[in-house]
Amino acid sequence: MTRRDGLAIAWIALFAVSATGRVVAGAETPQAAPASAAAAAAKASPDLVGELSKELSSTPEQAAGAAGALFGLAKTRLKPAEFSQVSKAVPGMASLLKAAPALSKGGGKSDPLSQVAGSAAGLAAAAQAFSKLGLSPDLVAKAVPVLTSFVTKSGGADVGKLLAGVLK
Repeated sequence: MTRRDGLAIAWIALFAVSATGRVVAGAETPQAAPASAAAAAAKASPDLVGELSKELSSTPEQAAGAAGALFGLAKTRLKPAEFSQVSKAVPGMASLLKAAPALSKGGGKSDPLSQVAGSAAGLAAAAQAFSKLGLSPDLVAKAVPVLTSFVTKSGGADVGKLLAGVLK
């Protein structure tokens, strides 16, 4: 093989990688991984994602990520047994949690001041997640009632109240 042949092969390979966005056949790009998680979540919980997508005027993938972000916040605020009740009321909960955008983590909640600030910090994190999804942070206030209503219908009033209480 001549040097010219080697350069031609390198250019073809580079073009193929840039055109497909894949370095190795079957490997996802970093941007595709969250999108595929959101698509899987939308399929795993179509009723909830459909309701939320309609309320937020968003794509199903954005709605799945938004739901995952809010359920992730609830998971950090509820006892494991309580979150388990919420999780049982929502088909595809694991997929929804995976669809949430990654956020930077804040400090611990060991002192009372941190616990009081935790509520505001949690909602700020949800707003940050919505922004990463291309949604207005103001839509957090529209999403919470949709999630709590869905959980109330599928898991009962007590489970709905658990969720509503931690997403204030």
